[in-house]
Amino acid sequence: MATTAPDSRGDCLQIFRGTFIHSTDTSPLEILESRIVAVNKLGKIVFIEPADKEEELSQKWHFKREKIRKLCPREEFFMPGLIDTHIHAPQYPNMGCCLDLPLLQWLIKYTFPVEARFKDLKFAEDVYTKVVKKTLRNGTTTACYFATIHTESCLKLCDIIDKFGQRAFVGKVCMDMNDVCTEYRETTSESVKETERFVAELVKRKYPLVKPIVTPRFAISCTPGLMKQLGSFANANNLHIQSHISESRAEIAAVKKMFPKCKNYSDVYDVHSLLNDKTIMAHAVYLSDEELELFQRKGAGISHCPNSNTSLCSGLMDVRNALNHKINVGLGTDVSGGYSPSILDAVRRATDVSNILSLNTADYQKLSHEEVFRLATLGGSKALGLEKVTGNFEVGKDFDAVLVNTGVPGSPFEVFHEDTLQAIFQKFLFLGDDRNMTEIYVAGKQVFPCPTA
Repeated sequence: MATTAPDSRGDCLQIFRGTFIHSTDTSPLEILESRIVAVNKLGKIVFIEPADKEEELSQKWHFKREKIRKLCPREEFFMPGLIDTHIHAPQYPNMGCCLDLPLLQWLIKYTFPVEARFKDLKFAEDVYTKVVKKTLRNGTTTACYFATIHTESCLKLCDIIDKFGQRAFVGKVCMDMNDVCTEYRETTSESVKETERFVAELVKRKYPLVKPIVTPRFAISCTPGLMKQLGSFANANNLHIQSHISESRAEIAAVKKMFPKCKNYSDVYDVHSLLNDKTIMAHAVYLSDEELELFQRKGAGISHCPNSNTSLCSGLMDVRNALNHKINVGLGTDVSGGYSPSILDAVRRATDVSNILSLNTADYQKLSHEEVFRLATLGGSKALGLEKVTGNFEVGKDFDAVLVNTGVPGSPFEVFHEDTLQAIFQKFLFLGDDRNMTEIYVAGKQVFPCPTA
């Protein structure tokens, strides 16, 4: 399945030979053994061919065979970069602690106070540098970040992401209702004005991989006027939208009380023009079938955040039901409601949640590890509307990839002679960690190891 490269000169190509593991629309796990993959100077995959065509390919594409990067059989393989569809960058200081309260109380006691500190640009630069480096190191090549209400520190996050080469959406948080932590809110006009300024400034900087996303925090922190203006702004400028929905029962009850004329939580966003095919909503634990049908009609995606949902005792999301409704679902770490910055952790927690749900229903179809891997890669790209750019290894897509080495010193799992490639990959999914991720690429550029890291 070769294609013509924008620049087919061999000295402009990176050539890899070995095993590539990814997901497709028709197969949740496809293992491509003995393949040669070429990446051009734009970072795009220009061909994926059987390795026995090496000589023919070298002549056609004018590359020297001795420059091929050969992976160690069985020990090394490439997989697509992991996609975190929901993470709160400013909550990184609280990661791994402050998990003793349910959602709404947790926000008041722990989250709003730490986010208020991001008016300090030095503090923001330190934290944001750490979170971008940490997520990249854990194989997250694409992240969808919530920042804070502070425009300048949001732009600082964008600078840092661009510096380290990650692909990302970044949202300046909008909230004009917060009677508990009054220093952490804006007026409606301030929120809209600063969102417009953030978007304009980020667009002006022309970062190739960092894009803005309109970010009303959630319905109970935003007035109808703010949500309506944000919806209009996003739609007029063809911008992505992110928020939270149906994370906890107490939150849903508060929304119902605040918006009595709306049919349900999803309807709140819909009537304010915030639900469309560029929208991703985090959690969605308690969405009804009627709401899922609305999501499907609108083309909105869902970020499943299993670690956060169990850590804050919010609930167990039925991903199978969402998939049966043909909704695009990705995985999110939801740092710091989730205590891990790793999408591998999200893979494991999502599997656990699906297994737990199956205990109550005899014919429940659990998610397989292959399906959850697809959520972490191709599913996440679809939920973010990036499926034409990233998510798997297809000709024309960007080479966002993680080189996995199962034989690194101190590897957290063992590989035995009789293990198949399928077994080795499953061991990595459930036992592997950043030690096994020896090289990480975004749009063809190696971002780890990196001299600036």
